[in-house]
Amino acid sequence: MTDDKSAIQGPSDQDLQDLIAENDTGARQPTGTTARILLYVAVAWSLFQLWLASPLPYVVNFAVFNSTEARSIHLAFAIFLAFMAYPAFKSSPRNSVPIIDWVLASIGAFCALYIYIFYRDLASRPGLPITQDLAVAGLGLVLLLEATRRALGPPLMVVAMLFLAYVFFGNAPWVPEVLQWAGASFSKAMSHQWITTEGVFGIALGVSTSFVFLFVLFGSLLDKAGAGNYFIKVAFAALGHMRGGPAKAAVLSSAMTGLISGSSIANVVTTGTFTIPLMKRVGFSGEKAGAVEVASSVNGQIMPPVMGAAAFLMVEYVGIPYPEVIKHAFLPATISYIALIYIVHLEALKANMQGLPKLHQSTLGQTLMRSLLFVLSLVVLSGVIYYAIIFQKQLFGNAVGWIVAIECALVYIAGLYYGAKFPDLELDDPNQPVVKLPELGETAKAGLHFLLPVVVLVWFLMIELKSPGLSAFWATVLMIFIMLTQRPIKAFFRKQPDYMSELRGGVADVIDGFATGARNMIGIGVATAAAGIIVGTVSLTGIGQVMVEFVELISGGNLMLILIFTAVISLILGMGLPTTANYIVVSSLMAPVIVELGAENGLIVPLIAVHLFVFYFGIMADVTPPVGLASFAAAAISGADPMKTGFVAFFYSMRTAVLPFLFLFNTQLLMIGLDHPIDVVVVITISIIAMLIFAAATQGYFFARSKLWESAALLLIAFTLFRPGFWLDMIEPPYENLPATAIVEKAAAMPADTSILLDVEGMNLEGEDIAKSVMLPLGPAASGDDRLYNAGIVIRNEDGKVFIDDLVFGGPAEKAGLDFDFEITAIKVAADRMPKEVFYIPAFILLGAIIVLQRRRRRAEPA
Repeated sequence: MTDDKSAIQGPSDQDLQDLIAENDTGARQPTGTTARILLYVAVAWSLFQLWLASPLPYVVNFAVFNSTEARSIHLAFAIFLAFMAYPAFKSSPRNSVPIIDWVLASIGAFCALYIYIFYRDLASRPGLPITQDLAVAGLGLVLLLEATRRALGPPLMVVAMLFLAYVFFGNAPWVPEVLQWAGASFSKAMSHQWITTEGVFGIALGVSTSFVFLFVLFGSLLDKAGAGNYFIKVAFAALGHMRGGPAKAAVLSSAMTGLISGSSIANVVTTGTFTIPLMKRVGFSGEKAGAVEVASSVNGQIMPPVMGAAAFLMVEYVGIPYPEVIKHAFLPATISYIALIYIVHLEALKANMQGLPKLHQSTLGQTLMRSLLFVLSLVVLSGVIYYAIIFQKQLFGNAVGWIVAIECALVYIAGLYYGAKFPDLELDDPNQPVVKLPELGETAKAGLHFLLPVVVLVWFLMIELKSPGLSAFWATVLMIFIMLTQRPIKAFFRKQPDYMSELRGGVADVIDGFATGARNMIGIGVATAAAGIIVGTVSLTGIGQVMVEFVELISGGNLMLILIFTAVISLILGMGLPTTANYIVVSSLMAPVIVELGAENGLIVPLIAVHLFVFYFGIMADVTPPVGLASFAAAAISGADPMKTGFVAFFYSMRTAVLPFLFLFNTQLLMIGLDHPIDVVVVITISIIAMLIFAAATQGYFFARSKLWESAALLLIAFTLFRPGFWLDMIEPPYENLPATAIVEKAAAMPADTSILLDVEGMNLEGEDIAKSVMLPLGPAASGDDRLYNAGIVIRNEDGKVFIDDLVFGGPAEKAGLDFDFEITAIKVAADRMPKEVFYIPAFILLGAIIVLQRRRRRAEPA
């Protein structure tokens, strides 16, 4: 290891900002009047989204937009800024906007606004487009695809064009017979894709308009206010003194920075410019330092409460509230980060690394005691706040909002008074010979007011159960207030009289945050619109059901092969598509396939589990070579080989890649099916232990360097703790069959909002014999016949056999591929078995034996 500054000096700040701009905000930075126009348009977009999310339009009854009109305006801003901010080619000018781009931006914005401008005319002739409609739709699609190419590269554009080609040429002889369909006319296709809300202006763009923009803007403002720097400093003050401390701090700071950055690359650059040089200083190689930063930064998108844009799409696609998404995603994300910190710890142990020097050293006992007191204080404080607000609701009724707002203002001012006693936080230069860690207490106190908007966001989301858009709106309003006032108030407390100068600085920060937030949304806006082409193709052509048959054919109905196939598709598409678009494409095609074929294999797969599965592998593409952009960004900072960095990062991220397979087969990891608080505690504890064991197995180091058989045994233990039901299924079958004649009685007796698993067989319209298992939702409690009707079937009895006599059009049974006169041969019900947790016992006995052996071997090793 060397102290030579040049050996660890990374690229300049300008180089890194250019890297972020090229991928997130647009590489074009014009000057003069053009720059002002670009700024005004970006700020106008942010103000429009704030107006859209606020209750004001309904209070004053002015500028109230319905969802279709809002999507139209949202896309107009995105397309206009895409042509203005992203040059057409690498040789295109960066400091000016050519006339052709002005023209394309204006025409593209008009095509997007067409639905808003002619909304009443279009509503008066549904399904009957005129020539003008078709011309605008065709031109709009072309310009949208070009905007997508500029902002996101060719892959998403190419995928969207392939789906469009399938719309027109689905009956061509070169299309495999299993995928063929009748094809559509130009009029039908353009109307479906552009004039209706089935295609471009569909759910994905609606989520971008309603939810995602506000969260991106909130994160941008939080970063401009200084919260990003605050999170990094707190993480280093807390963990920097430990073995491999900078790497552990990188993991923690990236998890916190995930609150303010939806971009893996921006997260890598924001934290990595400080963490990577320090990791190298304490002994990490360039590849490992970059890989730790990549693995932790990419996981920021799966960390609640503010996850990537795809998480908001799940709200619409799965049909559950966002707090439910958070609940299901919390445990996998948490244990993934805990495991990464443990991986870093094992790397530090193997290399006998040390941490950074601390001003006041503490013993291990003192550190643990402080950590325990901090956690307990946080729990107590949360409880006090919760019950205090509940009490005030009962006391003040509808006026409680104003009371709590005043209390928040007082807490904010108190936080600034406290923070003003300490100097503003500035990062040390990581390239200097010695970096000393600040005191955790002083560092944390200096920016406590940054936590207030996050608390407000979580409160509205999780306690008040407000919509994500409204929750983000109020958190953003508070963030704007903080940015405008924190400088003057601090100056007042510090007796620095230049208040107006500080206020002007706050205004400039807000405007900069508005502009940056809008430019960060360009890629997401055009990505969700372009992905709408794919969703529109699925709904127009019915390829979703065709995919079920196609995937079943190539996989032989093996669920594990289907899951591997889906994971590989996500990784391959993710090499070129952003996470959001990748999620939309793969979930639209594969989620129904996994659910249906899972039921045929006797596995109840909740839809949220499938969507999280796709989401996880979508973000893994940012890590995976050869096109892992986050790995390239980290390598640019560390000076290491990008490919090697990517492979090491993928190795560190194996825990994230394994988790989706585990929670599909053990949905308790998603907090599903846990009826008692003790169950929750047990699942969380066992999951953390299992993930730490898995990390130790993959690292080849536990209490000492592991032998090959020990690593294999640790993998077996981790698997058993994660999925004990696998072994139980080998001993006792999970289901027992009841006669089909009991279906009405059984349907009536089952709990509300559950599903019934049936074995069916029959002949479909193509003359093919079908025999499979299907899962049908029964809905609320009712009579057996009524609940079966809710599931989409009417039955008849003939000679002791049960047949489907009628189908509800568009019902669950029809969507599951059932048909008239199919016979229901059996009902599958959960068997009465011994508890699966019995298998924890041999797993922990084997774990104890390995611990004893390794500790004995470690004591025998020479010091």
